Amino acid sequence: EELNMEITTRDVNDVKVVQIEGELDTGSSPGAQKQLDQLREQGVKKILLDLAKLDFISSAGLRVLLATAQELKQDGGDLRVCSLNREVKEVFDISGFSTLLMVFDHEARALAGF
Repeated sequence: EELNMEITTRDVNDVKVVQIEGELDTGSSPGAQKQLDQLREQGVKKILLDLAKLDFISSAGLRVLLATAQELKQDGGDLRVCSLNREVKEVFDISGFSTLLMVFDHEARALAGF
């Protein structure tokens, strides 16, 4: 099945900026989890998820973000999220994830003090 998701990464100092594009749902969540796990295995401690191009996130996608945040914290790192569009922000607000994760309006703000 064609996955409607693409992940790209780039480095800003010691932060790995991960852009998730498309849809993070039941179908694409395992792949996203795998890629985020690989970053952690490579020793990445700080991940900033840029969700500007994320069109949709399901509860499965939210679980991936939460699991990654918890694992990074155990490693002494952190997960931040930025640039949510209105639909995705609504899901974050309704599910309570806006308080569970560190959410920022845009990348510059998220990187400050990371």
